[in-house]
Amino acid sequence: MIKIGNRPVGPEHPPLIVAELSGNHNQNFETALQFIDAVKKTGAHAIKLQTYTADTITMDVDRPEFQITEESSLWKGQSLYQLYEKAHTPWEWHADLFKRCQELGLIAFSTPFDETAVDFLEDLNVPCYKIASAEITHIPLIKKTASTKKPLILSTGSATLEEMDEAVTAARDAGCKELILLKTTNAKPASPTIANLRTLPAMAERFGTLVGLSDHILGNGPAIASIALGCCLIEKHFTLDRSAKGIDAPFSLEPSELHYLVQETYQAWQSLGKVHFGPTKEEEHERTYFRSLYFNNDLQAGQKIAAGDIKAIRPALGLPPKYYDEVIGKTLAHDVKRGEPLKWEDFTKR
Repeated sequence: MIKIGNRPVGPEHPPLIVAELSGNHNQNFETALQFIDAVKKTGAHAIKLQTYTADTITMDVDRPEFQITEESSLWKGQSLYQLYEKAHTPWEWHADLFKRCQELGLIAFSTPFDETAVDFLEDLNVPCYKIASAEITHIPLIKKTASTKKPLILSTGSATLEEMDEAVTAARDAGCKELILLKTTNAKPASPTIANLRTLPAMAERFGTLVGLSDHILGNGPAIASIALGCCLIEKHFTLDRSAKGIDAPFSLEPSELHYLVQETYQAWQSLGKVHFGPTKEEEHERTYFRSLYFNNDLQAGQKIAAGDIKAIRPALGLPPKYYDEVIGKTLAHDVKRGEPLKWEDFTKR
């Protein structure tokens, strides 16, 4: 179990649902505040920001490798610098956004993208840190973040197993004692076919950590399914309205969808329960709707039971149907009426 803010996280507790603010605020501070208010109403537990500037994450240079050219990319035609200039959350907003979260009882933290961001966030006393999947090979950043001794949430994304090993080792060597690894669908938007949720328990076993999901799939099915595989934290991008054209809007959940995610993942967690066979206390009455043996005719003492004299019907107040063949041919000890349940005392001992 790990505690993030005032909330315990682990298999014994409901999943922590984190709304990723990202750049969907379109550089409008009031919109960012509205996002936080809306997240609170959905029942989600935490808000996550991203702490970087275009200059701390890339360079403003006109070289081919700094241009986004992939046909499948939502941001094709822009340079990396242009994208991050539009998508970043201004650092001067952070304190006020965190304050609004605190007022509403939401956990607030961030993803630092370089060492200066860690120092900045430490001054704001964030309760934990998230390392973005694209930063998993940024070992100096991982070491810097882990050295705060705060819980660390590490997205694995498209990292190889070797890269995951290196990142986890670096975090632990730098002092991190509380680590959550996130299975991440890195395509944006992503198809459920690449979620590979069966990796979750394998990650937990290999690394000895809690596991969660950073999900860029538009829809909640995979996130809900992940609960059965040990997922204890789910992160989803959030927007008030996908039609508002936020930078990450195409793979972000709207308020009603996030509310549904909160409800359904909680029910999925509740349903895991424990290993149990037989009826629960609430199901005991339902056993009365099992079948049992009843007399199908009025019969007199001394008669032998024939096949047509008994019937397996509901409710279950007579002998179980498994005794049907054993009862055939037995002699009645007393008169019986049609509709009476069979009891062993209805028959002679012979």
